[in-house]
Amino acid sequence: MSEEKDLEQQVCEEASEEQSELDELKAQNAELKDRYLRANAEFENIKKRLEKEKISALAYANESFAKDLLDVLDALEAAMSVEASDEVSQKIKEGVKNTLDLFMKKLEKHGVKAIDENAEFDPNLHEAMFHVESKEHESNQVVQVLQKGYKINDRVLRPTKVSVAK
Repeated sequence: MSEEKDLEQQVCEEASEEQSELDELKAQNAELKDRYLRANAEFENIKKRLEKEKISALAYANESFAKDLLDVLDALEAAMSVEASDEVSQKIKEGVKNTLDLFMKKLEKHGVKAIDENAEFDPNLHEAMFHVESKEHESNQVVQVLQKGYKINDRVLRPTKVSVAK
């Protein structure tokens, strides 16, 4: 009988050891599963962030080039403001206008657009060159546009330079 109890006790001890080993393995498994899920979630987040960065890089890849072309655009607009009195001058001015229109269409095709000349000053879109007293304008309204501003997609390439009413 004592042998039977010893055997029974030994079986119980072995079962207890196996149960504790099983519990330990379950805990390790749960920890590894948690680490796997966290690593997988982190990988997915990195993938999404890189995709956003890639889209942003593609959308704004031409930003520097477009910024350089703004001087050409300004020159064409300045040529449009010159008075044309004779027929030859009018033909030249018409050619400049056609070139300017084509140039703007090509820029717009690549996301470059003029900033709307709002009546209200917006520091995100405008650069106040100076403030003026004006009875015709309310405070913080744009009185005069000194240089047109442009955006590429939703990013400002060059702010509109304006004078603002006090």
